[in-house]
Amino acid sequence: MKFDDFYETVGVFGPYQKTKYFLLCFTNLLPPIMVYAWTFIAASPQFKCTLPLDNMPSNNVTNEQVYSYIPTATQCRESQKRISLKECQRCFYMANTTNSHGSINELTACQNYTFDQTYYKSTLVEHWSMVCDQVSLKSNVQSVFFFGYMVGSLLFGILSDRFGRRPIMGVSFVLMFVAGIICALAPEVLIGHGTSYHFFALGRFLLACATRGISITAFVIGTEIVGPKQRLFAGIAIKYFFALGELLLLSFAVTIRTWRTLNAVLAVVPVPFIFFYFILPESPRWLVSEQRYDEAELIFHHIAEKNKTHFDPVLYQRFVREDRKRVAASQEVNHGIKALFRSKVMGIIAVNMSYQWFVQNLVFYGTSQSTDKWTNNPYIGFGASAFVELFAYFVVHLLLDRWGRKLTYCLFVFALICTTILVVPIQMIVPKDSKYQIYLMFTVNAALKFLASGSYVIIYIYANETFPTKGRNTGMGVCSMIARVGAIMGTYSNDNLTRTWQHFPVVIYGTTSLFAMLLATVFPETLDKPLPQTIEDVEGMGLACSFTRPKKKMNTHVNGTNDFGDDFLLKKTLTEE
Repeated sequence: MKFDDFYETVGVFGPYQKTKYFLLCFTNLLPPIMVYAWTFIAASPQFKCTLPLDNMPSNNVTNEQVYSYIPTATQCRESQKRISLKECQRCFYMANTTNSHGSINELTACQNYTFDQTYYKSTLVEHWSMVCDQVSLKSNVQSVFFFGYMVGSLLFGILSDRFGRRPIMGVSFVLMFVAGIICALAPEVLIGHGTSYHFFALGRFLLACATRGISITAFVIGTEIVGPKQRLFAGIAIKYFFALGELLLLSFAVTIRTWRTLNAVLAVVPVPFIFFYFILPESPRWLVSEQRYDEAELIFHHIAEKNKTHFDPVLYQRFVREDRKRVAASQEVNHGIKALFRSKVMGIIAVNMSYQWFVQNLVFYGTSQSTDKWTNNPYIGFGASAFVELFAYFVVHLLLDRWGRKLTYCLFVFALICTTILVVPIQMIVPKDSKYQIYLMFTVNAALKFLASGSYVIIYIYANETFPTKGRNTGMGVCSMIARVGAIMGTYSNDNLTRTWQHFPVVIYGTTSLFAMLLATVFPETLDKPLPQTIEDVEGMGLACSFTRPKKKMNTHVNGTNDFGDDFLLKKTLTEE
């Protein structure tokens, strides 16, 4: 008898699980608010170089005088600056200088800028002039944030596997509140410009750590407290709340158009969630994996009471005896990254899954952070992106149990590759800045966000189903840590590569996704399979180089063994050396 067999006797999706899962979903409102707040706090409104003529009365300035300061395409090209004409004309002006050869017009970098206030009254980009040659200041802060994602994913993943899901989530709520206060106070004048920038970056780093502690732990608990049949629902429904969190952020941002006030309001949003620690459960699956059977028994009693089912102590003791025998026979190391590489199969899956996460974060965050380019109104673009993401989760929800994990994932990635290819002909053939090009690019951007969101949530669920319980949070943490490199690259691509060509990042998305799709073909199909408890269970799943869907559910025998070795699925099994 294994965990899922006994869990069925107390109810796997009764009132207890539904209530706790709904609360876990609510915690997933926080991560998108903290991640995408940067979209509005550090928004980059349209701007132009402040020319010397701007200080003169407008009635004394002629168009000829204004044009004399604006560099031409030839002058920009001769300067050998690898930026677009638009970027050159708003970051430089032609200044009349005198040297030994006489008076000449020279391309000069702007020192001051005039920002458009149609949609934003003030942003952090305007406050610190993070444009043109200073755009790296903006990229660096967001890169520090994603580095915090990396550290938080690994650190909190390992800690939650060692100390439990519930305490780590509680600590993460408190850390998020403290980090939010730091971000709200850091840019104040009283701290000083030089110090405030680094202090603000520190706040964003801690905020990212807390965000990962909440999102990964909530996702893992949510899938661990339900049965195998509800696992897909648990993995997808919590992502609906991620998209709803984006819409909640949009409601704040539309109402509050100044970065300083918005920053302060968002800092107090996590406060009510701190009390969730007292009502959220520990994962009984994790307690059993740690052989804390007495604590697990109390939770099973409570589950049976809430679900109005019967807890059978005799059956539970039988399960405990068999579980102890299985653990003693496996002699498995419980914690740490090294445990994931004690087996060739587990090691290959871990490395491959890490690359998949890298690519999906590169594409997902790259497309999500460029919604201001979808339309002229950045709020409409962000709202459209959130609804597209919500729709993608709904479609994935419908397909995963019909087509399986691997086939659905590869189809989404293949469609994304095809979509990125369309960008080049649209830019070369369709008249530039025409309404047709605008509509087509909006459609392409929406399609990219739809496909990126779908493949992102699939790989999240896929990873959760391929890592064993004893190292699930560690495995998810490692993948998430590697994924942040992709998110950082997406940030730099949007801020720097777009200065050369606005759609340059899309080419990178397509290239990296091609390799991801090819590598994903070796994953085993996990549809209708129970969550693996140990690395031995993962070895039994093996590696599969086909898209064959399982024709039957896996049997779980009384002696604790599983039918992981279906001949039609298993193409090659690598045993531990």
